[in-house]
Amino acid sequence: MGVSVSASTAIIVAGLFFAFTAFYPVAANGFERVTDAQNGIEERSLERQNTEFAVTNATYDDDAGELVVDATNDGSVGLVAGDATLLVGNEYVDVGGDGASTSVDGDADTELWLGGETLTVTVDESALETDVVANETRVVLAVESGVRDAETVTEVSG
Repeated sequence: MGVSVSASTAIIVAGLFFAFTAFYPVAANGFERVTDAQNGIEERSLERQNTEFAVTNATYDDDAGELVVDATNDGSVGLVAGDATLLVGNEYVDVGGDGASTSVDGDADTELWLGGETLTVTVDESALETDVVANETRVVLAVESGVRDAETVTEVSG
């Protein structure tokens, strides 16, 4: 074997080495991203399975001009009250924003809604564009994991 064959072989081996060192991190990062995504899907699925709540009542007081929605957390996952989504007659209400207030078991200073506790969402009538009690309005409360429950609004007299 001559010098040129040995030099060519060395160049080919060096090229394969450099190609492998460039390919390996790309493949490892891709595999790691896929694994992280699968773990995230499993964690969200487990959170959904452990999340359970029920809207116990939704009442509208025409004298006070307020809609009050009560929901009980029956699951083993703690939820954030301000992250909940409330739909009133297909109208979005920002639970953590203006026009709506939350309290957990009567405490308006906490956002943490643990198992066995009751969340009360009070919505001012001025924050709503639709007539609350017309056509048997339904409210839908959904939490961050996508679990939801609905109730029909009843009117109370002051």
